[in-house]
Amino acid sequence: MRIFALMNDKKFNKWFSAVLMTLMVVAIAITTVFKLQEPQARTFFILVAALGSAMGVASSVMSANGLIWTFVFGLMDIACCLVVDADNGIWGDFSMHLFYLLPMQILGIRQWRKRGASGAKTEVKARRLTGKQRCVLVGATLAGLAAVYGILFAVKLHTVSPSEINRTQVFSDAARTTFNIAGQVLMSLAFYEQWYLWILVNVASIFLWGSTMLSSAASSYTVVMFIKYCFYFVNSLNGLRIWYKLSKDSSLRSE
Repeated sequence: MRIFALMNDKKFNKWFSAVLMTLMVVAIAITTVFKLQEPQARTFFILVAALGSAMGVASSVMSANGLIWTFVFGLMDIACCLVVDADNGIWGDFSMHLFYLLPMQILGIRQWRKRGASGAKTEVKARRLTGKQRCVLVGATLAGLAAVYGILFAVKLHTVSPSEINRTQVFSDAARTTFNIAGQVLMSLAFYEQWYLWILVNVASIFLWGSTMLSSAASSYTVVMFIKYCFYFVNSLNGLRIWYKLSKDSSLRSE
C-alpha cells in the first residue's frame, strides 16, 4: 500500500508540474508574440528575455521536485538575464546575477550532489534547520529587510518627494530582495525551510507587480509579471509539500 501511495504521489507531482510549466510557458509565448509586433521591436533581446523566462520556469519546477537540473536551467536563466540587464544598463541586477546568483548555482550543484541528487530522477536528500538555525535565519532576515527598505527608501527620496513614494511598493521590493537572497542560500544548501521564503518572495512579488500594474501605464508588461508570480506562488506551495516529505524521509533514513 505504501509503494502504491508513493507511486500516486509521484504521478501527481509529474502531472502537476507539467500542467504548471505548460501554462507558464504559454503565457510567456503569448506575451513574446505581442511584444514582437510592437514598432521598433528588438527581436534578439525579446527572444533572449523569453528564453530566460522559460528557463526560470523550468528551474522553479525542477527545484520544487528536488531535482538537480534546477541549477542547469538556473544557469541558463542567469545567462539570459545578464544579456538583458547589460543591454538595458540595469547594473545593480546585473551585479546580483553575476556575483551572487551565479556562484550560488555552482554551490548548489556541488551541495546537492553530496546529498544524493545525481540526475533527472534522483531527488536530493533534503534537510531541516535546527531551532537555533531558525532563530538566526529569522533575525538575519528581519535585519536585512530593515536595511534594504531603508536603502531603497533613501534612493526614492532622491528622485521624488516623500508624499509621492509608494511605501507599499518599496516595502514589497525590499521584502522580495531580502527573502530572495536568504531563499537562495537555503536552496543551494538543500534546506526544506527555503520554501517558506519562496512563498514570501512570491507574495511580495505579487503585491509589487500588482501595485505597479495599478499605477503604471505599461500594463501589458506588468500584467504578465503579475500572472507569472501567481504561477510561481502555486509552484512554491507544491514545493513546500514535496520538500516536507523529502526532508522527513531523509531524517528517517539518517536515524
